[in-house]
Amino acid sequence: MFSDQGPSFRELAVQALSSVDRGYDLLAPKFDHTPFRTPDVFLDAVAGALTPLGPFDAGLDVCCGTGAGVGTLRSLCRKRVTGVDFSAGMLAAARAAHTGRDTTEGPEPEWVRADVRALPFDAEFDLAVSFGAFGHFLPAERPRLFARVRRALRPGGLFAFPVTAPPPVDSALYWALWGFDAGMRVRNLVWRPQFVMYYRTFPLRGVLDDLAGAGFTVTHTPLEEFGRRPDGSPRCRLVLARST
Repeated sequence: MFSDQGPSFRELAVQALSSVDRGYDLLAPKFDHTPFRTPDVFLDAVAGALTPLGPFDAGLDVCCGTGAGVGTLRSLCRKRVTGVDFSAGMLAAARAAHTGRDTTEGPEPEWVRADVRALPFDAEFDLAVSFGAFGHFLPAERPRLFARVRRALRPGGLFAFPVTAPPPVDSALYWALWGFDAGMRVRNLVWRPQFVMYYRTFPLRGVLDDLAGAGFTVTHTPLEEFGRRPDGSPRCRLVLARST
């Protein structure tokens, strides 16, 4: 799963026993050499689906990490691209990887350290995206998070992110994710500070309801690059939440 340049087992253990922000500070220098980085195939699929919905002037990557999504935004946005995260280490890695690159790739990114549940923006962006970060928020926190993203968007702005279908209950992946979440719950019962990261707390139906409750008009579209399940439903959808 990890390249030779990725973190050791000991480094992952130390991260897992830290707080979320401190854990990612520690992991940041090697994060892009782990499976946790959003694969380019997801980034490319989202960019392809969003391109016909543009053009966009200003874009925001919510929980940008080391900046993979910011690279996607630079291809979609004409004037401004901003990445926001609460890990100083992840932002430092993002800045090193993406600042000062060829300006033909898009606007020079800016980086903001903030808790996305209290985003410091007001009607500044046409597009917000997020990749692989929602497991760090408990279900009860989603309405507040979505409301802050909506506040950061201009009227008519778009909040977009991919959601994968849950694996079938008879698959090894289903039980691996179930086991991870169960282990994390036990860890958080017996150890402080907590490290919130769950894989099974972001169901599509509940997410759509919370987005609507935050004032978005919500649709979704299949990302056909990932195929369909035996019942014909897409393996991955792009949620498109329009600020009203």
